[in-house]
Amino acid sequence: MAAHCAVCGKQRRVANNVSHSNIKTKSIQRPNLRRVHAKLPSGAHRHIRVCSRCLRSGLVAKA
Repeated sequence: MAAHCAVCGKQRRVANNVSHSNIKTKSIQRPNLRRVHAKLPSGAHRHIRVCSRCLRSGLVAKA
């Protein structure tokens, strides 16, 4: 299952950890995803992966 939000499409970001000596190493920042039982616009009830921001702002109708 892909690590992205089913509503807004938010996915992982790649960034650099920069040390004091300016050595750069890759790091991954992942979205805060939750698996919720939601009501889709078609009327069906499904488990989808949604980020916490979409849940908090009310973009998802929980079943």
